[in-house]
Amino acid sequence: MARTTHHDYYEILGVSRSADPEAIKKAYRELALQYHPDRNPGSKEAEEKFKDINTAYQVLGDPDKRSQYDRYGERAPFQVNYEDFGVPTIEDLFSGLFDEFFGRRTGTRPGRRRGADLRYDLKITLGEAFTGGEQSVKVEKHQLCPGCKGSGMKPGSQPVICPECGGSGNLRYQQGFFSISRTCPRCGGKGRIIREPCPRCEGSGFGFVEKELKVKIPAGVETGSILRLSGEGEAGEPGGVSGDLNVIIYVEEHAVFQRQGTELMCEVPVSFTKAALGAELEVPTLDEPVRLKIPAATQTGKIFRIKGKGMPSISGHRGDLHVRVFVEVPSRLSGREKELVEKLLEAEKPESYPAQKAFREKTQKPKPSKD
Repeated sequence: MARTTHHDYYEILGVSRSADPEAIKKAYRELALQYHPDRNPGSKEAEEKFKDINTAYQVLGDPDKRSQYDRYGERAPFQVNYEDFGVPTIEDLFSGLFDEFFGRRTGTRPGRRRGADLRYDLKITLGEAFTGGEQSVKVEKHQLCPGCKGSGMKPGSQPVICPECGGSGNLRYQQGFFSISRTCPRCGGKGRIIREPCPRCEGSGFGFVEKELKVKIPAGVETGSILRLSGEGEAGEPGGVSGDLNVIIYVEEHAVFQRQGTELMCEVPVSFTKAALGAELEVPTLDEPVRLKIPAATQTGKIFRIKGKGMPSISGHRGDLHVRVFVEVPSRLSGREKELVEKLLEAEKPESYPAQKAFREKTQKPKPSKD
């Protein structure tokens, strides 16, 4: 379950926005020790404070998330999952395990491999990118076997010491003055051998599961944006953290609008009479239609800008809509229409068509010189 807060993460940790990683880590450690549940049993206030502190450090302690947070604030395109972050013990906070506990990129304790990251390609419409919202995705991934909790052993059984390496996980060979060590091939370096494998996972310690997740999509998201769900990737080894799920956004093309960043473009057909006399047009947008006045003698290709009717950006700014007019000639004329057009043709003056005049001048051959 994603946990959100409407407080400033820097304020929660009591550091400035220019604080270096070591200052942030030190502030987190001190506050986490102060509000740790083991030191404040039964205190709901301390528990909520501890969650806020961990959420703040999950963002500010990660260079990528911190950079996005500094740029976009709470509208940054990532999700913070407090429950997947884990809870450090007081011993972790005091000891050298602190760095290992929070090294989520390399993120495992010694010998406990981190789970692999997963990728999910999510297609959304331009309208969904405009409004933002929440999408459900189904992901198939490895999880620790619920029968053996990832140990690979039949419940109730115990592993035995590897007879090959004596439980060290390594084999040593002496060659003259040199001592060579290699991983024990029998136990794979674990020092223990499973005699009775778990019948549910056949000793692998893992099983496949399909999980439905909610992805929060910020308004203004673009193709190629990556929304990372921490801890929703493959499960790590027992004691190791899970990988992340990276949701890659693809915004589908729209039937009416073309997008360039926060700017939208569209073409609107106009009858030649309205283009000649001027008119008020109804123009679609991604929310409500708007009215656009075009002046008399509007030509094909003329572009009108409607401010604030484009796409939103993640920071909250909204771009403009650019409307390109093209004049449509009727495909068929009634008798009355033809009669009126013929009268218009008779009344036409060459000076009313400067583009035609310029074209003729460009295409006319120069007259030969008399000399």
